[in-house]
Amino acid sequence: MAGGWARDGAVSEQIEASISDELARMKQRRAPQGESLTHCAECEEPIPEKRRLALPGVKLCIDCQQERDGAFQARAGINRRGSKDSQLK
Repeated sequence: MAGGWARDGAVSEQIEASISDELARMKQRRAPQGESLTHCAECEEPIPEKRRLALPGVKLCIDCQQERDGAFQARAGINRRGSKDSQLK
């Protein structure tokens, strides 16, 4: 149920569009490819066999991967479709 001047279903469509955008962005991320390394490409520690089987093409040990993921800068969580500013322009 939408309120104000929005037509019925507008909120659901907005949510679905946001989900679709995020799924498309995630699919664009490059997944590891090729054969997994037995030792980490950064610290040369052994990569556990279970990790290599779970993630084909893995190149980093868990510690180095967590360090790299921690350095990742997340995008702002602003939904531009629902922003009043974007609707006024």
